[in-house]
Amino acid sequence: MRFWERLDEAIGRLEKALMVLFLGLMIVAAFAQIALRNFVGVGLPWSEPLVRYLVLWVGFIGASLASQEGRHITIEVIKLRPSASGRRYLAAVSQLCAVVVCAVMTWAAVRFVRDDAQIGNRTFLDLPTWVLETIIPAAFAIMSLRFLLCALRALRRDAAPKEPPPPL
Repeated sequence: MRFWERLDEAIGRLEKALMVLFLGLMIVAAFAQIALRNFVGVGLPWSEPLVRYLVLWVGFIGASLASQEGRHITIEVIKLRPSASGRRYLAAVSQLCAVVVCAVMTWAAVRFVRDDAQIGNRTFLDLPTWVLETIIPAAFAIMSLRFLLCALRALRRDAAPKEPPPPL
């Protein structure tokens, strides 16, 4: 289990670095587009699609980071006051449901990207669109792994499920 947790932490560090890079690129590209249009009268034709795909990447990386930090969206169906072991089992069941949902979404996203690759659509700078869409199945796969790790942690008697930090 320690290997998977270290891998999860390494992926988290990579995701945070990519978030900083991609947010910076979005700001620079958007600013350059606005400045060039207003002052030179010519824009960068590739900047708008670049920003669109960066928003896609930032959104999916953000969702993946939220699942790592225990800040993902949760829906409480049953409000009970179970014992500590009952809470652990309910948390594990909840996490396993999230694993199933993310695994199905991974499968669907892989099919989507594969179909897009077969169609052969291209985007800015003549890049295949499927390359830029690979974040979708990758993020869902990483979230599946993270929810599984959370379920296993919840079932261990020595570890409580990861609680989100208090709001600011």
